[in-house]
Amino acid sequence: MKLGYLIIDMQEIYVRDSVDQKTLDRGCEYINYVADMLREKDQLVIHIQDIEGIEEATRERYNIIPEIQVKDSDLKVTKEHSNAFWKTGLEQLLNDHGVELLIIAGFSMEHCVQFTYNGASERGFRPVLLQNGVLSAYSDVITAASRDRNLISYPVIPYLINQ
Repeated sequence: MKLGYLIIDMQEIYVRDSVDQKTLDRGCEYINYVADMLREKDQLVIHIQDIEGIEEATRERYNIIPEIQVKDSDLKVTKEHSNAFWKTGLEQLLNDHGVELLIIAGFSMEHCVQFTYNGASERGFRPVLLQNGVLSAYSDVITAASRDRNLISYPVIPYLINQ
């Protein structure tokens, strides 16, 4: 089975002042672990970067945080809307690579992660949230997402890759 892995908006401007460092470090540990696992099996790892409102003076604040490992084999998609599918080439990119299951991680569950999850579902992909890999400034949002959305735990991923 071909998997796609979206790491959404893990950028200085969004996460640094919204999530405490301990929570951020824990989330990044899960996100990086799964990314490495997928890279080893030639699965698709895509970093989604929100560039809405970017200006030359603030460009560095839109960089991916150093806690997230970005490899040369990873792809990047920029967006200007909450849903990473809206007015981007993401859907075509995933279709071109034959992605069936889409693992979603990153920030923020109540906005971009949720809207991208819904966008994936609307386009016929099978989205799942990475358990412990989704961040929010509000812990109750994570609890609700765990209840209302499909989740995947990292130990299941090797089994899916080998299907």
